[in-house]
Amino acid sequence: MKKILLVAGARPNFMKIAPVLREMERNTHVFSAVLVHTGQHYDQMMSTTFFESLGIKHPDYNLEVGSGSHAVQTAGIMVKFEEVCLKEKPDWVIVVGDVNSTVAAGLVAKKLNIGLAHIEAGLRSRDRRMPEEINRMATDAISDIFFTTEKEGTENLLKEGHDPSAVHFVGHVMIDNLFHQLESLSADRVSPAIVDIKKRLTSRYVCMTMHRPSNVDDKATLTRLIEAVRIIAQQAPIIFPCHPRTKKNLEVFSLLRYFSPISAGSRPIVPGIYMTEPLGYDDFLYLWKDSALVLTDSGGLQEETTALKIPCITMRETTERPITAEIGSNVVVGSDAKKIITLGKQALAGTWKECRIPDFWDGNASGRIIEALKKT
Repeated sequence: MKKILLVAGARPNFMKIAPVLREMERNTHVFSAVLVHTGQHYDQMMSTTFFESLGIKHPDYNLEVGSGSHAVQTAGIMVKFEEVCLKEKPDWVIVVGDVNSTVAAGLVAKKLNIGLAHIEAGLRSRDRRMPEEINRMATDAISDIFFTTEKEGTENLLKEGHDPSAVHFVGHVMIDNLFHQLESLSADRVSPAIVDIKKRLTSRYVCMTMHRPSNVDDKATLTRLIEAVRIIAQQAPIIFPCHPRTKKNLEVFSLLRYFSPISAGSRPIVPGIYMTEPLGYDDFLYLWKDSALVLTDSGGLQEETTALKIPCITMRETTERPITAEIGSNVVVGSDAKKIITLGKQALAGTWKECRIPDFWDGNASGRIIEALKKT
């Protein structure tokens, strides 16, 4: 039997780990799975209910590392994760994505001569100013097995000299989890406030997220983006679950006046920008899955909107998920206000570009990962 340590550090990581863990628990004659939460991000929404909705167990370990500089956080994870590895003596460590937990756990595994598998391997933005890009490159440099979400990821790894037999194009576990969540998503799993909002929205509405420092820390950039969003909001309501960092800077830059809170009631929600508190996965999915457009600077939403063919405008200069723009429903615009306005109007008019779902984004990526791991 193979003992596997699955490592996650934040909510999105658990969503990527969950499908793999569910598959392992269907194959307990082959795998013994240990779930490790590094505690990289404290998240009050990660309650017992969160793990139940994912259909997985509560973490076996919580390292409770917490926030800090990249160096402090990475070092803290390494020290505590080494203790877990020495105690559990796993055959493999599986890491996902590109957060500090990913590279920290990977370094520990390889220093202890433990097999390392990277899910979502090979993605490259070509922007080394992004901490995530450094984490991706460093993790791939030391991994033994690579599971890629798209063919370009595979090509990147082969160009970097990795053994082709170690690279497995499996599709995307985040899409596995998206389909899993959609199957069981209903109003009784969503907060009453969100159900109320959904009932009062018009047939066309927009969902937005924005949190990246490059967008929200610079006054000129954030002002330019908000001005573009305001024009789109003249045609349809925009629901904006606001990240604390973004909200703080909106206040500092005197931009909060452009936003309205959503109050309970029976009146239809008219065009405008409506700010809410940060939302849990199910609550936000319940909203954006039926939206006419998603505005974001997130990574995961580019992929999930592509899987559902929902128009997505990505307010970043680059993307490490190019297939979402090449064939999917995503368009990368940076902070170009004119492009945002033009594309926003196209989406609301129903004249978006033709798009298709990438190969293997079919909800079965985790099954392919398990089959590959069985052969190790």
